[in-house]
Parts: sequence; C-alpha cells; structure tokens
Amino acid sequence: MINFRYHVVSLTAVFLALAIGLVVGTAALNGPVADSLKENVNGLSKANQQMRQQVNSMQEELAREEEFAAEIAEVVLPGKLAGKRVLVASLPTGRGHTENVVKMLQLAGAEVTGRIDLQDKFMDPDNSNNLLELAVTAARPTSAPTADLPGNGHGVETSSALLASVLLDRSPGATPVSEADRRAVLAAYTNANYLTTEDKVTASAEAVVLVSGQPYVDQDSARKDESVVKVAEQFDRTGAIVVAGNGSADGNLVAVVRGDPVLAQSISTVDNANTVQGQLVTSLALVQQLTGKKTGQYGVGDNAASLLPRLPQ
Repeated sequence: MINFRYHVVSLTAVFLALAIGLVVGTAALNGPVADSLKENVNGLSKANQQMRQQVNSMQEELAREEEFAAEIAEVVLPGKLAGKRVLVASLPTGRGHTENVVKMLQLAGAEVTGRIDLQDKFMDPDNSNNLLELAVTAARPTSAPTADLPGNGHGVETSSALLASVLLDRSPGATPVSEADRRAVLAAYTNANYLTTEDKVTASAEAVVLVSGQPYVDQDSARKDESVVKVAEQFDRTGAIVVAGNGSADGNLVAVVRGDPVLAQSISTVDNANTVQGQLVTSLALVQQLTGKKTGQYGVGDNAASLLPRLPQ
C-alpha cells in the first residue's frame, strides 16, 4: 500500500530531476547557444545603427538639395514672369504648400492678382444644388451670363465656370468684368463659406496656378475627386493653367490630368510642388505656357516627362 512517505519521496525525486535539468540546460546555453544569441543581438544593433546613420545622411542630403534649389531659384527665376498676371487658387488638399508656390511666382516677377482658397464645402457633393442656385444668384451683368454657364446640373462645374469668368481674362472682344461685379461674385461665395481670399483680388489674370494635394480618402472620395477635376477643367477653359500638386497617386488631380489625353494637352502638372524644387518648376512650367505656348508634365512621379521644362531662349 502506497503511503504518504512514498508520495513525499516521489515528489522530491521529481523536483530534484527538474533542478538538475535546469542546471544542465543553463550550462549548455551558456556555451555556444548563448554566444550565438549574443552575436545575433550585436549584429542587429549594428545594422540598426547603420540604418539610422543612412536616414540621417539622406535627410541631410535632402535639406542640402532644398537649399540648392532655393539658391538656384534666385538665379534662374527673376524676370521670367515679369508683367504676367497670375491667380493662385488652392484646393483643400494643397493648402500646405500654397504659400511657398506664391513666393516663387513673385520671385519670378509675376503679379499675383489674388489668392483664393476653395473650401471642402465647395467639393462636397451634398452641396451641388446649393452651388447651382448660388451661381444663378451671384452672376452679374459683366460676369458670364447664366445662359453661358454649364447646364448639366453639376454645382461645382457651374460655380467654377462663374468664378473663372470673373477671375481670368475674357476672350478678345468680350466686355471686361467690372471690379464691382468681381467683388460681388467673390463676396457671394465667401459669405456662403465656399471659399476664402487671402488677399484682395486686384485684377483679372491671364493664367492660374491650381495648388492641389493628395486625393480624398473618405466615403465620398470618388465624387469629391471628380469635383476637383471639374474645377481644373473650367479654369482651363478660360486661361493657361498649371497644377502644382503633391504626388501622382491614383485619384489625385495630377494623375487624372496625366491620364487624360485631352486635359494633358492644355494643363501642365508638377507632382512635387510640396518641395522647393517643385515650386521652382511650377514657375518654370508657367513660363513655358505663357511664352512658349506649350504644356508639360513634370516632377518625379509616374508619367512625368522630365524634372523641369525646356524653356525657349
């Protein structure tokens, strides 16, 4: 019969065997296995340090390239856009680099006639009917007549056409837009919170730089991206246009223009206008449009023809 003493002896033997196993196992690990693990850890640590050094080096290199672009702009740009009247219109996704695009245009000698910032509300498909009604009520005698505005029921398209008619030059022989009518149209959209104006719009422009960014990502992204394209199309109908974008991902304005054989013939794009290099190229692309009557697709993304345009001598 197994008694209590037998259980105690058995349990003692089990724990003793475990203790011996731990000692033996630890001794084994302290040999080649431990050395191997230590080497792996040291190797990973060195690799991580090298990667950090590479990242720091690349950041420093990028900063130097930005400095170079800023310095070369001082040499290349002055006078290139002298006497040219340029409107800057920013889309909600391109607001971050608009200010620097404006500075490059001014460095080139352009007269920036004004800057308007279109709001997310302008792109919201739920506001299409409101924009249609506003276009009708905001139209003035010397702006585009209501009958000349797009009649397909797309509020962004119709309102963009009206804004383009008062912000850009009219066709030769057409009645110029009066200053009072221009202010009235802009006030109607500003009061309805569809756009803001950073500076007073002083005159009509012969060209527009449309500053854009990444595509929308919310549940209405497809329709909002479509609205962005409508804005570009309507301004393109009225004057020379350069899209100063950020990236060429599917869905954003740069990608759409480059993928459309018709739009690509009349709209220039720059896909890295969020950098100093791209802001410099934006001004050069506008020079090419206004003096060379040519368009082009520039930057570092897909379907970019080159880094910068070749300008006429």
